[in-house]
Amino acid sequence: MTGTQFNVEVEGSSGLSDHDFVAIREIARRIAVSLGRVLNGAPEAIELAVTTLFARGHLLIEDVPGVGKTTLATALAKSIDASMTRIQFTSDMLPTDMTGLSIYDQDHHAFRFHPGPIFANVVVGDEVNRATPRTQSALLEAMAEGAVTIDGHTHHLPQPFIVLATQNPGDMEGTFALPEAQRDRFMTRISLGYPAAQAEVSMLTARGSVDPLSLVTAAAGVDEVLAAQHLVSRVHLSEAVARYAVDIVSATRTHPSVSLGASPRATLHLTQMARARAAFRGQQFVSPDDVANLAATVLPHRLAMRGHFASIREAHTAAVDTVSEIVASTQTQ
Repeated sequence: MTGTQFNVEVEGSSGLSDHDFVAIREIARRIAVSLGRVLNGAPEAIELAVTTLFARGHLLIEDVPGVGKTTLATALAKSIDASMTRIQFTSDMLPTDMTGLSIYDQDHHAFRFHPGPIFANVVVGDEVNRATPRTQSALLEAMAEGAVTIDGHTHHLPQPFIVLATQNPGDMEGTFALPEAQRDRFMTRISLGYPAAQAEVSMLTARGSVDPLSLVTAAAGVDEVLAAQHLVSRVHLSEAVARYAVDIVSATRTHPSVSLGASPRATLHLTQMARARAAFRGQQFVSPDDVANLAATVLPHRLAMRGHFASIREAHTAAVDTVSEIVASTQTQ
């Protein structure tokens, strides 16, 4: 793997050079190529996953079993030369199974903390909604603060830190709905859907007995990802575009079809994603287009819709339609 050099200016400076944008796009390209080796016909999902990584967010991948949710999450994790763990969530899992716990060391006559699998740069949480709400809630502090508190002591997680969680549709057997606070911690939610017929044929003929994940190699290092995240956070966001994002999110709180709208955290996540999207396109600033294009990925999973729906999928579709309606009717300043 060839490292990418950044011209990172001193803290507090503004503006990015053309070289910075080239470097960001080069890292994004390498990671996308790595993901494309195992996930055919899903360029939009790949782009959103990489954008979420560079925006310092957490990604929720929701779909029916067998469409590549865990493959995408694991491939993204392996595409970064960083520590990675995978947690298989089950209904009998305890919070300490994830965060770790303090065990008394008789030789030293003291408690020693034994870190759990949450202590990694990239955490792949498989079927997160099969865990009970108690265990799900243990993720909250880690995702929001980058730390966990055990027995009154705060333990910081390595940076960068990203949770790539998969979940089955909430109306399937053995699942527990993610609480609103948990959903709000995920910056983006994507769905892969069933592959196109030709993509499925290519999967059958190309793979044979080879594990596709064995083809994935590290495409970026920890330092590169951290530098890219730093540069993305400096992409200019004008007051007018910030107001546009606020107007969209605020409209979800008063829409007649929504009982619980998006939080201020959602506004922050929306603009962080917009900054990353702008950087990928070599833009010096965030445009209203960046905000509008990402709203349907960042906002719907946070909304609680009014009325009764036959399935969680239908409720989410209604939320997406509502956000699309709000974006279409919201004017830029």
